[in-house]
Amino acid sequence: MTRAGSGDEQAWDALVERYAPLIWSICRRYRLSGADAADAGQGVWLQLVDQLGNLRDPAALAGWLATATQRECLRVLHAQRPPTATSVTGTGSIADQHTEIAEQELPRAERHTALREAFTRLPPRCQQLLALLIHDPPLPYAQISATLGIPACGIGPLRSRYLYKLRSDPVITALIGSEAAPGRDGLDGQAVVRDGR
Repeated sequence: MTRAGSGDEQAWDALVERYAPLIWSICRRYRLSGADAADAGQGVWLQLVDQLGNLRDPAALAGWLATATQRECLRVLHAQRPPTATSVTGTGSIADQHTEIAEQELPRAERHTALREAFTRLPPRCQQLLALLIHDPPLPYAQISATLGIPACGIGPLRSRYLYKLRSDPVITALIGSEAAPGRDGLDGQAVVRDGR
């Protein structure tokens, strides 16, 4: 955050890469079109440029972005529909509902970001195999074997070893420890890599 606030372009790019999924997920919850979501996201990033020097705690950035995104989404929706007597009276409950949605979405987006970051820290060979295993539509082991030049019978053991490496990443370990149900949201590898091929 400090480097980005000082004009470091790489630091800014890292912030955008890390938090863009959070912003997009909140925009999707508000059912914005692609253009409107891009508009809302751009508004959030512009606000962050102005406010980056005022944010002291890096841990608070995700919450700040979630709140700013909510406001931008509401601004975009409000611009699309002029206020009427009914919409003005119902604004409080709509805002409360959207706040609740954003509060639910934030932990999911943070887990997703942590998983992506941990994935990028894996050795390239691990990344290749896991990426092929989560390919949609699913690839047969014979094709994965031919692509990577490993025996098909070795894919299962390598998969287990690489998922163990992924789970052993300090960020993932901390997330798993903080979850009430450690296997939720793909952290147990079931959503990361499908079984049964």
